[in-house]
Amino acid sequence: MSTVTTPPVERKPESKKEGTELLSRGVRARPLFDPEILGRAIRESFVKLNPRLVAKNPVMFVVEVGAALTTIYVIKDAVTGTGNLLFGIQIAFWLWFTVVFANFAEAMAEARGKAQADALRKTKTDTTARKILPNGAFEMVQASKLRAGDVVYCEAGYLIPGDGEVIEGVASVDESVITGESAPVIRESGGDRSAVTGGTKVLSDHIKIRITSNPGETFLDRMIALVEGAVRQKTPNEIALNILIAGLTLIFLLAVATLPPYAKYAIQAVGSGTAPTVAVLVSLLVCLIPTTIGGLLSAIGIAGMDRVMQHNVLAMSGKAVEASGDVNTLLLDKTGTITLGNRQAVEFITVDGVSESELADAAQLSSLADETPEGRSIVVLAKEKYKLRGRELAEHNAHFIPFSAYTRMSGVDMNGSQLRKGATDAIAQFVKEAGGKVSPSLQEISDRISRNGGTPLAVANGSKVLGVIHLKDIVKGGMKDRLASLRAMGIRSVMITGDNPLTAAAIAQEAGVDDFLAQATPKDKLEYIRKEQAEGRLVAMTGDGTNDAPALAQADVGVAMNTGTMAAKEAGNMVDLDSNPTKLIEIVAIGKQLLITRGSLTTFSIANDIAKYFAIIPAMFAAMYPELNKLNIMGLHSPQSAVLAAVIFNAVIIIALVPLALRGVQYKPVSAGQMLSRNLLIYGLGGIIVPFPGIWLIDKIIVAMHLA
Repeated sequence: MSTVTTPPVERKPESKKEGTELLSRGVRARPLFDPEILGRAIRESFVKLNPRLVAKNPVMFVVEVGAALTTIYVIKDAVTGTGNLLFGIQIAFWLWFTVVFANFAEAMAEARGKAQADALRKTKTDTTARKILPNGAFEMVQASKLRAGDVVYCEAGYLIPGDGEVIEGVASVDESVITGESAPVIRESGGDRSAVTGGTKVLSDHIKIRITSNPGETFLDRMIALVEGAVRQKTPNEIALNILIAGLTLIFLLAVATLPPYAKYAIQAVGSGTAPTVAVLVSLLVCLIPTTIGGLLSAIGIAGMDRVMQHNVLAMSGKAVEASGDVNTLLLDKTGTITLGNRQAVEFITVDGVSESELADAAQLSSLADETPEGRSIVVLAKEKYKLRGRELAEHNAHFIPFSAYTRMSGVDMNGSQLRKGATDAIAQFVKEAGGKVSPSLQEISDRISRNGGTPLAVANGSKVLGVIHLKDIVKGGMKDRLASLRAMGIRSVMITGDNPLTAAAIAQEAGVDDFLAQATPKDKLEYIRKEQAEGRLVAMTGDGTNDAPALAQADVGVAMNTGTMAAKEAGNMVDLDSNPTKLIEIVAIGKQLLITRGSLTTFSIANDIAKYFAIIPAMFAAMYPELNKLNIMGLHSPQSAVLAAVIFNAVIIIALVPLALRGVQYKPVSAGQMLSRNLLIYGLGGIIVPFPGIWLIDKIIVAMHLA
């Protein structure tokens, strides 16, 4: 290592499009059955035949054991020359493929996550970092050698070597390598936008960063680990469903195990018939147990996390995704979530007979040098409503007065006029000092605007008051409809704001939220969440500041903004890489979709077993009890073709449902009752009806091909 006193030339990073190009090779830009992902999934499907891996899924483990047992008997029949060898081979083949197809569904979901992880790994580079020593000198070290607490120096054009907090300076940073968004973001010390991520690039100025992570513990490392579907933990509801289907499997296993002695007794009593073979008994068991949902359950959960990642949200666990689907209360920040975040001029209100055009002209002139969003909105309103255009003021010897926290005014002096805009009391004092009188209506108008949730800006020309500019927080377009959709789902929306209760009430009414929390402090947010949870509700919220960390940690679903502080990101169980507060609404919809997909496919799986009963039971016992032929309503050709058709359908339906498991059942914001009715109609009734023509068609194909 060498110690230097000035920053040396460092290797320049790759092109500005590096992040976007890497992400385009990731999951979000790929079709469902991308050839690379498909190839990886097919290979993994056979690797997962390892009994130790299959044993994690009790349903598929029973199917694999049955397949192995059938294979053993097929080999025995081949050696002894007894039994129906062709039938046994086909049953064994389709039983193995039932397990392979189930593995394929899980492998497809995992492969998409691994493809995303591979894309993220390509963003990791071991750059050279300029570590600042206690004496102020620079020491060149590899980024992988940095430890938490080290301080580094970064300037325009260089990569940030590790996760950290900006402790000095301000800079624009390109985070496209993480977010895929090309627009730079501002990172500065001492605020809620001080966190930086390793691998991102400084575009302007320079900053000092205190490293907050050790090698292998960076945000990017955690992202890579979390998007790996193979390490996903099962959620409580998924565990409960696993227990249910494992219980059903055990019940049917015991039922099938009693059939051989019963068949032996029946043959002796009737004097005719043959006992069902091992292949037939295994086929019956596999068709009775809920193999469809058993094969797709893991894929549904992994795909749910993948869909969240496709929306640029990093979920720390599958539990967080699922919990978002059960949310009862949604806490939303007013600024930037419900409103646009910047106050906009919406109205010019005159006093004492002043014309609106005169007020608009003065307001625009006093705002031409005002680069704040509020100032620009005043210029735009005057232009759109009164056709006033920006003017060239150079020849008028205009002198612009910038806004000052001391005067609380801004404006322009030109052609003997002193145009000012600012806080009502500040303008009133300015007019009085200029020898003018303040109309009582000025305070009345200002108070009325304040009561309605707006912000008044008074305008004056020297000693004359002209009127008031009405600034207000603009509720985002479509927000009221989106909140109404949440209400239809049974989700209560609560607006959190630091505004006074009057302002908060006005905006809450306009936005259509169900409740609001005004003048909210970090303690107020935390207590509100605890109160909701004590009443049995699940709560979701967003936040970006260190003061949001306690509430994010307490919430069932805490979505931290990537632009926020490290404390907020550590406290939440999701991180929105786009830092879009309204993303929480989309996350709730994804969670709902996950739950609906699991419920729909479970309903379908249990319902489609009915058709298999009509196929296999007559095939097994009609020889002993001819009356059972009445159950052969599909008119299947023979006992062998009926059993084989049911087993083939049982395997094929899993692969047919893989796209639905990965994409998810279409979600619509309706009430729970409507959702249940729709689920039963489509997947319950559909699960009963679809297998009948399916098994009938497979039976015809088997007969036509002389396979039975």
